[in-house]
Amino acid sequence: MNKIITIIVTALAALTLAFAAVPAYAACPAGNNVTTSTVSDGASCADDNAGQGKTLPQVIKTIVTVAMFILGALSVLMLIYGGITYSTSAGDSGKITKAKHTIMYAIVGLVVALLAYSIVGFILDNIKNSS
Repeated sequence: MNKIITIIVTALAALTLAFAAVPAYAACPAGNNVTTSTVSDGASCADDNAGQGKTLPQVIKTIVTVAMFILGALSVLMLIYGGITYSTSAGDSGKITKAKHTIMYAIVGLVVALLAYSIVGFILDNIKNSS
């Protein structure tokens, strides 16, 4: 089980880094003259402000949103695993305790992640408003 968790965490970390490393360009508004080469190269539109990468708060918010999706999915999987372990414990007190701890830690982890998401969102909104 530890190998499976290590593989899942490593894969999720790699996906998070992959999303963070991809530059995000603004979509070209309708009516701009954009050549095929500029679009395929990832260059900006004819406007001066269009196509510039996202700002730091936007990138952080994107990373946090992706991380919340991953944490939510992982939490649901751990809740399912804890439920299955509890159901198949057959009265073994060790398995019951392990299942209860798995369920409890999955819920606590989800609550901590939601609080972290709220705090980061609050801070980013205040940074945006103060600029």
